[in-house]
Amino acid sequence: MIVVSDSGPLISLMKAARLDLLRDLYGEIRIPEAVYAELTGNERYADEAELIRSCSFVRVVAVRERKAVDILRRASGLDLGESEAIVYADDVKADILLMEEDAGRRVAKAMGLRVRGSIGILLLGFDKGSLSAQEVEDSLDRMKTAQRRISEELYRYARDYVHR
Repeated sequence: MIVVSDSGPLISLMKAARLDLLRDLYGEIRIPEAVYAELTGNERYADEAELIRSCSFVRVVAVRERKAVDILRRASGLDLGESEAIVYADDVKADILLMEEDAGRRVAKAMGLRVRGSIGILLLGFDKGSLSAQEVEDSLDRMKTAQRRISEELYRYARDYVHR
């Protein structure tokens, strides 16, 4: 299975202390160079950067279609990391693209890519038996405390989902 990620889901799962869930669910996660740079280039987040640098199941990849990245950025207004993730996922025919931002998700879905965000990952972990309902709730709460953007509607949906 080929899984490509933008920075958003990785940050959210780090904040929820659930980055290892990606390994459990997917094995390897591929991130383009621009995403790696976003995750490791900010000195204010040294702990998170070290976590990504030492993460054995995250593989940094080069995007071959540089012109496509440039065109996508100019046409959509997406940032470099999102654009590289979408172009790379399309190029390698990824099974899943992990992405949080609405604009990027819309572009990726319009291109026929299957997209999942951090909440979807938590719920998949619950469905597969990797997380209990309480662990999902705790993860959601840690994300909210860390000021990760989660709408109240999505928050309630996820809580209701694990208690259905």
